[in-house]
Amino acid sequence: MQTIKAAVCHAFGAPLVIEQVQLAPPGMGEVEVTLDAVAICHSDISYAEGAWGGHLPAVYGHEAAGVITGLGGGVQGFSEGDSVVVTLIRSCGTCPSCASGRPVICETPYDGVNGPLKTAEGGPLEQAMACGAFAEKVVVDQRQIVKIPAEMGKDVAALMSCGVITGVGAAVNAAQLRAGQDVVVIGAGGVGLNAIQGARIAGARRIVAVDMSQEKLDIAKEFGATHGVLATEDKPWKAAFQALGGRGADAVLVTVGAIPAYEQAPRYLARGGKAVLIGMPHSGAKASYEPVVLAAVGQGLIGSKMGDVVIQRDIPWMVDLYQQGRLKLDELISGRWSLEQINEAIADTKTGSAKRNVIVFD
Repeated sequence: MQTIKAAVCHAFGAPLVIEQVQLAPPGMGEVEVTLDAVAICHSDISYAEGAWGGHLPAVYGHEAAGVITGLGGGVQGFSEGDSVVVTLIRSCGTCPSCASGRPVICETPYDGVNGPLKTAEGGPLEQAMACGAFAEKVVVDQRQIVKIPAEMGKDVAALMSCGVITGVGAAVNAAQLRAGQDVVVIGAGGVGLNAIQGARIAGARRIVAVDMSQEKLDIAKEFGATHGVLATEDKPWKAAFQALGGRGADAVLVTVGAIPAYEQAPRYLARGGKAVLIGMPHSGAKASYEPVVLAAVGQGLIGSKMGDVVIQRDIPWMVDLYQQGRLKLDELISGRWSLEQINEAIADTKTGSAKRNVIVFD
């Protein structure tokens, strides 16, 4: 076991505590990655607030990038010194979901409490979301990482681990957008901006962003939205219909966890359209629909976890798009912070004004 520095959650809703923890060496099929950057996702914040339960103490963080500094037995295709992104998608590769090409919904459970992390005293410390990346190093399964060009900035690369693949993947993989179709994206935060980028890359005809903030709607147009609608309007779906030339959208991508957004999503749809549910409300929160309407006009609701990506397939082409200048990543970063400033960075993220705040390690 080696000692590293991490931001630990000891009580839901309380500030994270920077302290020394123990990290085990990589086991069979695992790699050790020394991190250069980890982004703060709203899912980390929700977990730390107790939205979905979980064991405490815990180390959160799951949008990370760094360099491999240790290899366990049986690791193939990676070497020490490789630059990689680290994701939370820990897939077994053999369960029915993995075997059918859907590793994001792997059916093999992971016990993060008995993972590689321990407290300084040797007590249990959960590696939350199979990552625990609010730390100087992580030990993860080789299936969770993807090699990236060494010259790519780790701060922007970290964004690929969740927010980018979730948004772009929702448009391309889950919604299966075709060129010429119309899209509404509810929420113009980090995931929403990437859903907008995904719709643009897929060739959408018109892309309507819906958000509570005019500032965010203006930013959404920089990422590819053709129109913006304030969610505070009376019946905003009517404004979206007008923007789409008097019809509904072929796909509505809900990227926020607000229940009103879920309840209103079907109202934006055209006949035969589908709403893709991406944002993560707190456990126990419920939305209601009038199912006869969906049935009568052939509309659908589907969930999308992590953009339905296969990281080994999808991250390399997204990196290539970035290198071509066709996928915006640098513009997603609102601020860079040290690990010691993580609570300030979280507070800034919770204001809703930040796209992505990134913790950068020395």
